[in-house]
Amino acid sequence: MLRFALMLALGVSAVTLAGGTVSRAEDKKEETKKLEGKLTCTKCALSETDKCGHALLVKEGGKEVKYYLNDKGGAEKYHGKCCKADVDAIVTGKIVEKDKKKTIDSPKVEFPKK
Repeated sequence: MLRFALMLALGVSAVTLAGGTVSRAEDKKEETKKLEGKLTCTKCALSETDKCGHALLVKEGGKEVKYYLNDKGGAEKYHGKCCKADVDAIVTGKIVEKDKKKTIDSPKVEFPKK
């Protein structure tokens, strides 16, 4: 009887751990998002920072929402395109909130073909 109870407990534990692993993997997939909007410079266009950086302006529910990109700022290849004028862009990355601002970590920036 004791062996049966031990086997049952181990079986339930294994199923519980496996279920937890699957749900965490699904959460990670949901954290990465693809956003479309206007890519702009946080220094030159928005006058928010001392050094060039990037923000994506996205229309959500009739309001404009700023997503700040966690990247190399002016050292990025795409910076020249958006420093003086906003450009249409598609940014994929992990959305997090830092200092009450929406931030995109590990951003991948693409420009739609015209």
